[in-house]
Amino acid sequence: MPHIQLLSPRLANQIAAGEVVERPASVVKELVENSLDAGAGRVDVEIEQGGVKLIRIRDDGGGIHESDLPLALSRHATSKITNLDDLEAVSSLGFRGEALASISSVSRLTLTSRTESQEAAARVEVEGREMDAHLSPAAHPVGTTVEVRDLFFNTPARRKFLRTEKTEFNHIEECVRRQALSRFDTGFTLRHNQRVVQSLRPASTPLDKERRIGSLCGQQFIDNAVAIDAEATGLRLWGWVALPTFSRSQADLQYFFVNGRVIRDRLVAHAVRQAYRDVLYNNRHPAFVLYLELDPATVDVNVHPTKHEVRFRDGRLVHDFIFRTLHKALADVRPDDHLRGAVAQSVVREGAGAPVASAAVPNHETTNWGAGVQASAQVPSPGGASAYSGGQHAQPQQNWQASDQMAFYGSLNSGGGVAQDSAAQPAATDLSVAQPTPPNDSGQEPPLGYAIAQLHGIYILAQGRAGLIVVDMHAAHERITYERMKRALAEQDLKSQPLLVPVSLAVSQKEAALVESHGEELQQLGLQLERIGPETLAVRQVPALLRGADTEQLVRDVLSDLIEHGQSDRVEAVTHELLGTMACHGSVRANRQLTIPEMNSLLRDMEATERSGQCNHGRPTWTLVTLSELDKLFLRGR
Repeated sequence: MPHIQLLSPRLANQIAAGEVVERPASVVKELVENSLDAGAGRVDVEIEQGGVKLIRIRDDGGGIHESDLPLALSRHATSKITNLDDLEAVSSLGFRGEALASISSVSRLTLTSRTESQEAAARVEVEGREMDAHLSPAAHPVGTTVEVRDLFFNTPARRKFLRTEKTEFNHIEECVRRQALSRFDTGFTLRHNQRVVQSLRPASTPLDKERRIGSLCGQQFIDNAVAIDAEATGLRLWGWVALPTFSRSQADLQYFFVNGRVIRDRLVAHAVRQAYRDVLYNNRHPAFVLYLELDPATVDVNVHPTKHEVRFRDGRLVHDFIFRTLHKALADVRPDDHLRGAVAQSVVREGAGAPVASAAVPNHETTNWGAGVQASAQVPSPGGASAYSGGQHAQPQQNWQASDQMAFYGSLNSGGGVAQDSAAQPAATDLSVAQPTPPNDSGQEPPLGYAIAQLHGIYILAQGRAGLIVVDMHAAHERITYERMKRALAEQDLKSQPLLVPVSLAVSQKEAALVESHGEELQQLGLQLERIGPETLAVRQVPALLRGADTEQLVRDVLSDLIEHGQSDRVEAVTHELLGTMACHGSVRANRQLTIPEMNSLLRDMEATERSGQCNHGRPTWTLVTLSELDKLFLRGR
């Protein structure tokens, strides 16, 4: 073996650069974070040739004193921490003191800066080949500019791994997007090859913040997002989560910040997935921009060279807080949240003189509905009399106002439920799930409007102020039934059932020990497990609802969750999956003809039910065709 020797500063920095500087976007990240730590109110990023030729970052922060400029390019030199206590409660984005040294070792770097106390600025230049810093006077306002030219010029092997100019710039654009999402109080400009790509002013008001989110994540995201802000036990979670109907085919619109630092964390990802569990369609991904704020002393950011990962002191507390906050936010979404924007547009149209259809209930015997469309049953007039009299066709009720329909609906529910069509409906199916309360304000139209017809025995057509609402009646009733069953199960607690013949499982010693230390928690899940050998478990009780499930696989999945996350929701997930299947079979089926009162009852139940926008499998339960969309379809106003 060769003798042990110290590495040269240049080689040590280049090795460190292999961890910190993966590609041009890595340089941009480190330099922009330095600008933000310096208190910059504005950060300008200028890129040429995807960052290989030039990366220039200019800020108006506090600047670096002339005497500190050469030292700033030295390894392990920083102004952000001084002792171990500072490291255990890091509040800045950067703290390792390696970024500038690493970057300068693989590029030609120029650092120009001026503090408010200095009369003139100074510049320090260094090239990766020799690492000698050259200090000289310069002209520069208060703040700092860092120029990085010819990245990887002295490490050609690293340069060969870079992708095309477009690909590298896309990574840079994503990096700037993350920083702009993390700091609303800072303005950002991004240029590529002399062309302005992003220009963002500081955002101070909630409206300005939403505009920035719309600019960076797409206006469609903010239009389909729910704003949240919750605090508990020293934690605060705020931001925006997209409705399940705005799911993505890949996890490309997920931003999570911890004390302003963008992170990727398995614990956080699991909590979010759990919150969206029964409202997302197969293999779809949620979209969110979320900010978690907590005491810096309770989170360790010094666990990865790129600072993309963190470790929470009380991971279970953080996980439960994130899950419960998102779960409640998604559960509280009602149809009127979806329709608010469309109704506002409809009001503008009406005020401008555009025709708005009235809430009419046509008589199917005197109206040509066309193939496949029918209005079910006769609808009594507001006074209680039938719309038909003595077998003669009466004039159809074409101009029912909202107050008339609501008064009529209230009278139907005065007895505690809506009359059912016993001849057409199986006894096991109950449409009066939520027992909606008659509205007090008869001048207020309900969010999903009023039913006017059924289409092919599958869809309910309802008329609302914003336009035509189409409801998948089976999917909607499935969600209503499912939520009712979940509530009933929660109120009765999870019951266990002993197995006639205990199931024996071969496990690792770690898993066996886990069962002994988490026995009470497993019991709460309805599982009674006993260690009968160093690597053997006996399953003696399982949840009564899951007696037909694969017991061995269920237990192994629960133990895997306990090892990885410190807790498991696997029993709840499998239980809910079973309830979803039961709800599916117990819900109103296709081609079941509903009466107008039954359809209205279903609409009112949807408005009162959590997560009613999706069925148990994540499919949408209803959609809106606005008046403006219908006008475009029929070329009205042209």
